Amino acid sequence: MFKHISDVLKDKEGERVSIRGWVYRERTSGNIRFLVIRDATGVLQCAVKKDKVDEKSWKDAADAYIESSIEVTGTTKIDKRAPGGLELQVERVALVNRGEPFPISKDLSDEFLLDVRHLWLRSQKMTNIMKARHHIVNYLREFFDKEGFYELAPPIITKSQCEGGATLFEMDYFGEKAYLTQSSQLYAEVFIFGLEKVYVLAPSFRAEKSRTVRHLAEYWHLEPEMAWYDQTMNMALQENMIEYVVQKMVKEHSELLEACGRNPAELKKVRTPFPRMDYEDAIARVNELGGKMEYGQDFGADEEAILTKELDIPLFVHHFPKEIKAFYMREDPKKPGTVLNDDLLAPRGHGEIIGGSERIWELDELLTRMKEFGLDPNGEMKWYVDLRRYGSVPHSGFGLGIERLTKWILNLDHIRDAIPFPRTITRCYP
Repeated sequence: MFKHISDVLKDKEGERVSIRGWVYRERTSGNIRFLVIRDATGVLQCAVKKDKVDEKSWKDAADAYIESSIEVTGTTKIDKRAPGGLELQVERVALVNRGEPFPISKDLSDEFLLDVRHLWLRSQKMTNIMKARHHIVNYLREFFDKEGFYELAPPIITKSQCEGGATLFEMDYFGEKAYLTQSSQLYAEVFIFGLEKVYVLAPSFRAEKSRTVRHLAEYWHLEPEMAWYDQTMNMALQENMIEYVVQKMVKEHSELLEACGRNPAELKKVRTPFPRMDYEDAIARVNELGGKMEYGQDFGADEEAILTKELDIPLFVHHFPKEIKAFYMREDPKKPGTVLNDDLLAPRGHGEIIGGSERIWELDELLTRMKEFGLDPNGEMKWYVDLRRYGSVPHSGFGLGIERLTKWILNLDHIRDAIPFPRTITRCYP
């Protein structure tokens, strides 16, 4: 019976085990062939001595390339020089598939590694990032399950826009014009009238011609919507969610965080409540720190970095001018001209990870705002307007970018490493 490497590393000296996986590293020293084998759980050094194995085993060990798939049987031996402090003294080697010489070596360009992304995903770096992303998503779902939310499946092909027509991917839908969804928010709002608290986790698409380290044309979008929530409750839910996920990662996966290059001690500081800053105050703060902004402008990556470069925890910026935000955001009756919204900015310049707001829930206000935005309430968005005609209630929601959250938690240099196959303005392969 084969064992996972992580289980083997827990064994005592003298245990006879069989493992299978792929050659991660290889070298020869005289009549000893050292193979470092990896599987999904870890790496293990295997010492193949020519006088201790049969002729076929020696040949298979000698012929193995990096990334050859292989089966190995041997006896464990404590060796502090080996990865994990344990080495396998090999009795038998069997190549499953030798393959061809692996095309990835050290010091290759980012573009080359993106061209061979289907192979680079095997690397320890990308394997660890994908493991961490898996846990992050699991903890998000766990949080919403504990909070009594229902997960729903939205359409990906739509007839209506959500965040503005300039960033829509248009498609021919059996002779009709349709789009890849920018956001599932509008459809999530449908369900609050039956289920009250819901969320969607699905891809969103933005045709933004951006070349920054935090933009993707296709990304995974977590979008909760909550009946009876005002904006204060909305922001509290957001920060509690972030704290929950980050602290679960620190508690359960500190070694994985370290393997990704992130110091868990830094993330231990992420505790609620997060600081809050009014939009006007944020503009003043940017200018005070050497930036240049005017009222009515939105924050770019540089401005967000100025606001957060010295912070250890995320920052809420709230009450943006209604002219620069989406049509569905409710105007604050206590501060006309601004909306009840927030952007949550990750610390140390990682930028916006959440955008949320209280939604317009009264029919007359929605019709007025749609007119201001040039949207036809009797056109492709008639169904959305209908939600305000029949038993509408106050409600709020937000959108979280999974890749942006992952980038911050793992302190990645570029968002493309937070998703298996990044889609950007310059890349749709592989």
